[in-house]
Amino acid sequence: MDNTSAMPQQARLNRLRWRTRRGTRELDALFGGWLDERFATADAAQQQAFDELLDAQDPDLWDWVMGHARPERQDWQAIIDDIRTRHRL
Repeated sequence: MDNTSAMPQQARLNRLRWRTRRGTRELDALFGGWLDERFATADAAQQQAFDELLDAQDPDLWDWVMGHARPERQDWQAIIDDIRTRHRL
């Protein structure tokens, strides 16, 4: 069991909320929006993938959500695709 699965849910959400605060308002809105709208209904694997996705650097996240590049991990790409679809990017 990893640290995040043992963490109480509200503490985990608070930590993720802090981590979705990125270098730009656009990234804040995109990733904070996914946290607000999708995280609670995502399965444990997708929740963990989102947590790990937030470790990526802002320029990479931006390139991925703008469709200029793709992350190597398919689980990250699924989240990026969801964000892109929801925001019509």
